[in-house]
Amino acid sequence: MGFTSPSLKGRALRLLGQREHSRDELRRKLARHVQDGDDLDAVLDDLQAKNFISEDRVVESTVHQRADRFGAARIRQALQAKGIAPALVQQAVASLHDTEFERAYALWARRFVALPDDAKERARQGRFLLTRGFSGDVVHRILRGDVPDDRAAPP
Repeated sequence: MGFTSPSLKGRALRLLGQREHSRDELRRKLARHVQDGDDLDAVLDDLQAKNFISEDRVVESTVHQRADRFGAARIRQALQAKGIAPALVQQAVASLHDTEFERAYALWARRFVALPDDAKERARQGRFLLTRGFSGDVVHRILRGDVPDDRAAPP
């Protein structure tokens, strides 16, 4: 009795069982497993029709997993890499802007003990926040000592 590889649908369901995937992500991951007679688009259409693939859930999941560690720019980049429709990406990023400063401050406060006392430390703390996708304006506000309304001033 020989080993048979899982069908495209079986592979797709296994991937979807691990986490939410966009249609583009599944297409990229499954493309190398397509054999003669397989119709990848038909498999993806069927999964989407049965609501196994949902861009809304992918966006919600990505934002939920990353919002406390990354700024809007990095989350936008992650959603675009997943092949999410530009309108959904824009909507998700717009919803993050209201909490951008608070999220950046919380991340900064977990990482650093105090405001920078020299240019080298200021640059290091600024890079930390910028590489995580927070805007220059938010970084500037944090490094000049601004605090969210519900927090005490940093040392």
